[in-house]
Amino acid sequence: MQQLHQKKYRQRLGTFLVEGAKSLRELLSSELQPERLLLTAEFAADPGLRLPPGVPVDVVSAEELTRLGTLQTNDAGLAVVRTPAELPLRPQPGQLLLALDQVRDPGNVGTLIRLADWYGLQGVVLSDTCADAWNPKTVSATMGSFTRVPVWQRDLPAWLQELPQELPVYGADLHGDNVHRLQLRPSGVLVMGSESHGLTPPVEACLTQRLHIPGRGQAESLNVAISAAILLDNFFRNG
Repeated sequence: MQQLHQKKYRQRLGTFLVEGAKSLRELLSSELQPERLLLTAEFAADPGLRLPPGVPVDVVSAEELTRLGTLQTNDAGLAVVRTPAELPLRPQPGQLLLALDQVRDPGNVGTLIRLADWYGLQGVVLSDTCADAWNPKTVSATMGSFTRVPVWQRDLPAWLQELPQELPVYGADLHGDNVHRLQLRPSGVLVMGSESHGLTPPVEACLTQRLHIPGRGQAESLNVAISAAILLDNFFRNG
């Protein structure tokens, strides 16, 4: 089970870990397929818990969960889950996709997936240099949104170049248009890059409009998830 902390074993086995009470409740209410459950006696006894038939359930201690998983404390359980099949993501008319370019921190990727869930986005496209969507830290950071938001990991520049030319592709840029002065519609693709390096040149070349969040203080930059939240709110402000 500790092998699933590493991407190569997640890919080889086709499974990933789900940890903690919130994520487990979301998992057990979804259509994702757990292959094995390890639960504390207290969590397993919860009358509101929907345990799927035919799935092995082991009752273990919180200490055992901490040893096997990645959380510092876990008094609920963990699950080994079959990785869902990736479905191609293509922007649909009147819908917005989020794309991430070299966002390597799994906590940020998870928070961005959670943002996509909050705003009802069509899905999230990850560059092949992003953190793995099924990294245990990514999954935990989604706070259950991993069960609802489709993700697709691709060669991002190649994917963007295949999109229809009339489709708007927005990106965060310090030299872009002031987002507070724009009337944005939630249609197309919003691309977010890493906090340290921004968008890579091949991705930047695919943008049709650059967006800037004006600041008034002296902070050098914003966390990528905070930036995405501000931009997404501007897309949906008039909705």
